[in-house]
Amino acid sequence: MKRKLVYLLAVLLVSAASCSFTNKTFDNPDKDKMLLDLISYVLENAHFDPKDVDDNFSEHVFDNYIDALDPLKRYFLQSDIDEFKKYRSAIDDQIKTSDLTFFNLTYDRLMQRMDEASVMYKDVLEKPFNYNEDEVINVDYEAIPYAKNKEELWARWRNQMKFSTIERYVSAMEAKNDTIADAENALDDEYSDDPVELEKQTREATIKTLEEYFEFMEDLQRKDWFAVYLNSIVEEFDPHTFYFAPDDKDRFDVSMSGKFEGIGARLQKKSDHIKIIEIISGGPAWRANTLEVGDVIMKVGQENETPVSVVGMRLEDAVKLIKGPKGSKVILTVKRVDGTVDDVALERDVVELEESYAKSSIVKKDNRTFGVINLPKFYIDFDDYNNRNAATDVAKEIEELKKAGAEGLIVDLRSNGGGSLKTVVDIAGLFIKDGPVVQVKTTGRKKEVLEDTDERIQWDGPLVILVNELSASASEILAAAMQDYKRAIILGSKQTYGKGTVQNVIDLNQFIRGNNDYGDVGAIKVTTQKFYRINGGSTQLEGVKSDVVVPDKYSYRDMGEKDQENPLPWDKIEAVQYKDWAGYIDYDETIERSKERMANNEQLKLIDENAKWVKEQQEDKEYPLNIDKYKAEIEKDEEILKRFKKIADYKTNLTFESLPYEMKKMEADTILKEKRVRWHESLSKDVYIEEAINVLEDLKINTIKKNKVVDVKG
Repeated sequence: MKRKLVYLLAVLLVSAASCSFTNKTFDNPDKDKMLLDLISYVLENAHFDPKDVDDNFSEHVFDNYIDALDPLKRYFLQSDIDEFKKYRSAIDDQIKTSDLTFFNLTYDRLMQRMDEASVMYKDVLEKPFNYNEDEVINVDYEAIPYAKNKEELWARWRNQMKFSTIERYVSAMEAKNDTIADAENALDDEYSDDPVELEKQTREATIKTLEEYFEFMEDLQRKDWFAVYLNSIVEEFDPHTFYFAPDDKDRFDVSMSGKFEGIGARLQKKSDHIKIIEIISGGPAWRANTLEVGDVIMKVGQENETPVSVVGMRLEDAVKLIKGPKGSKVILTVKRVDGTVDDVALERDVVELEESYAKSSIVKKDNRTFGVINLPKFYIDFDDYNNRNAATDVAKEIEELKKAGAEGLIVDLRSNGGGSLKTVVDIAGLFIKDGPVVQVKTTGRKKEVLEDTDERIQWDGPLVILVNELSASASEILAAAMQDYKRAIILGSKQTYGKGTVQNVIDLNQFIRGNNDYGDVGAIKVTTQKFYRINGGSTQLEGVKSDVVVPDKYSYRDMGEKDQENPLPWDKIEAVQYKDWAGYIDYDETIERSKERMANNEQLKLIDENAKWVKEQQEDKEYPLNIDKYKAEIEKDEEILKRFKKIADYKTNLTFESLPYEMKKMEADTILKEKRVRWHESLSKDVYIEEAINVLEDLKINTIKKNKVVDVKG
């Protein structure tokens, strides 16, 4: 494994070179002006909390837009920024008057700077690098100023190219001692044993990667850059409001379908980085067990081809490289969540979304039986609610676990990003007699209280809900309701994601149906609603704070709503009348006992140390360009990682088995059997499941009081 600094190498390439970017002939200023007017109208009238488009708004848009164009400060000179700044407080006026002067200026200048860059990078890479010089590179791009002149800019680019090539050079030398060469070396001819020739080959490989990358960049049209400008405006309203160009909207629709051919991972573009935000159970990435949420994809390689850097690439172009026909192979260079970099080879396959449905397992500890239900999302068939949805599936799993003799139940909502609001209310109703579940405020309307009206209780035994920093939206509603009722103990991260808002996708074409001159104009995703707990507090920003806080690998990472740009604020409204479940004898005492166990758990201490180390790695912004110091940094990190590898060796004393109805299915479905074996193996190493079982053992049900209620109002 290589040090996290390797990840930055591909990033640097993005701003270091270019092909010809001038003479683009895809202008349609009238359409651009119309889009600006239309989006402004929709935001003003549909957004939950529309902002004043004033000078302050303008300054924020300016800063974010310039950063989006040149995040690494490798194209624009300080003189360019000084020229742009005369518009910093004028963008609001240009929005109101459909004036494109600022956009046109920045677009033309960017094309000019990219053309200049395309001449420079080959000159740099034609000359050998001296890796014995005592040089460093600073990659704290937010802190470093723009270059004063082209000489200073060229010097920065030289360091970038050296930084990129030293990684290839060291990796190639390491690969000769490995039993399996890394993916990049496997795709190219073997590197030479002669250090001089090897240095030349690695420079040539860097050139080839840049050339491949900018073939994609040349496909970018003016309208693509205008979409960047539009999203710098709309994202000032909140991080979930977004403009979809026509192609983006098509891809958004396709992502909701049931199957596709690829690697089985969902991706998200943030700044210049393409990050894995979900591993789809049962897909190639899940089966290979070599990727995880939070990994950043740096390069994509096809069989027998040179990998292409995807840093800075449009998400849709990166996806085109990653997806492909069943049976073909793709090699991903990824930066791990622990800061290291690896090459991962995957065979593409048809990815079924079946594993995104609820699944359960019997848990055995000594002579006692418990149950765990994993719910990856709150799914629903919008055309036919009775067809299949999360609530009915969870209810069925509960019944099967009751038949198996489960004494306590874990509902695992870790990394559940949300879904259907109706299914949340219905699932909450499985655990309470009746009552309110969530309050919803919608733009221009009175608040709405969504309630469970069914007095039946599907599960009246001990209940633990597992969450982490990636539990969001609908997950937070369910956890919050169960916490307010004191129906379940919430165990997990310090707080959940903190997304207390709802978005609707509005097709912009509906506003211009009488005019087909512009063609498809895309859509806009707008925040229109906000969630509130039944105690009145919003889940926005604050999320749900766990009753028992346990560290995990995400503990010190900036990944929640509070860490996004322009999140809507937390607030509170009036609580509603609800009834305390009051069915536990020792609810508070159980929480305290769990906290004591967690404080003394050696596995959790090691996980916490690892999370802190990852944070330190992310904050390190200076890297050596001297080969001896470079190698020393890698060796130092690899030594530290040896200790953290023990985390994966942890084993609980729990055993897991599938329910009888699934066992029957497995007789004819070997793939299902493989999936469940993998899942059970993962659960058997899960310290959080282990503690959840401990909590279930401690919880004592008051059979007299559990059917009584106490009226409360927060």
